[in-house]
Amino acid sequence: MGLFTKRTRRPSRRAQAKALKHKAGLEAKLAAKNDRKSRRAELRTQRKVAKQQVATLKAEEKAALKLAAKAERDPFSAAQIRKYIGVARVLIPVLAPLAYRGATIIRGQLDARRAQQLGIGVEQLGDFTGHGAKLQARIANTEAALDRVQDTSGDFVATTKDRLAGLSTAVRTAEQMPAARRRGVHASISHELSGIEAEVLARLGVR
Repeated sequence: MGLFTKRTRRPSRRAQAKALKHKAGLEAKLAAKNDRKSRRAELRTQRKVAKQQVATLKAEEKAALKLAAKAERDPFSAAQIRKYIGVARVLIPVLAPLAYRGATIIRGQLDARRAQQLGIGVEQLGDFTGHGAKLQARIANTEAALDRVQDTSGDFVATTKDRLAGLSTAVRTAEQMPAARRRGVHASISHELSGIEAEVLARLGVR
């Protein structure tokens, strides 16, 4: 049987080996190419995901900054209120005495000015209140001046005191009247009081 069996020629085996080697090389190149493609695709996916995450973080940061800025502008936000409380705890012990002193000085100046307008002493302010305070102060000052009038008969002083008492009662009564009517009554009282003041001053020798 060996006589009829064809032997494989050496060049044919070499060709087969070369072909196999070439095939293996092509397969290796193809595998490497596919691997590179896969890696590139994976990298693109990772970059895309990372880009989306960065965009999301930026949007969240922007929203947080916007919310913080709004809270800063809002004077009654929780953050601002906490800030006010913190500042107040520090400043109140320092400012309270100064504020009290300032308020006392201002009140004193206002009281002095009002007393000057009424023509009375500051210590008398508590005696003259309400809408008719100025008229009551004028009546009190006229009564005080009346005590210095030399009236041998006593008729002028007694009569004038009765008139002043009537005017004082009218002033107190006018306090309960509507504003328009009260102003009218006050004008009438002021007019009559001016006449009395002129008479008392004349008796005192003041022209």
